[in-house]
Amino acid sequence: MTSRLFASLALITLLLAGCENMSRTQQRALSGGAIGAAGGAVLGAVTGGSLVTGAVLGGAGGAVIGAVTGGGR
Repeated sequence: MTSRLFASLALITLLLAGCENMSRTQQRALSGGAIGAAGGAVLGAVTGGSLVTGAVLGGAGGAVIGAVTGGGR
């Protein structure tokens, strides 16, 4: 249990540190893609469709929307 918790915390720390040198648009595209992939997989599971197809389509859509709305400053 302790080693899984440590591994999870280490992974989260590395992922967050990897975003430090990214622009705001890149960060929004990445987070939009991740949220879209999760949402697409959930919708695929709920509707009886393919989890992978839902995740791929949701991730692509989320990344595009995140990148397009990332400007503003």
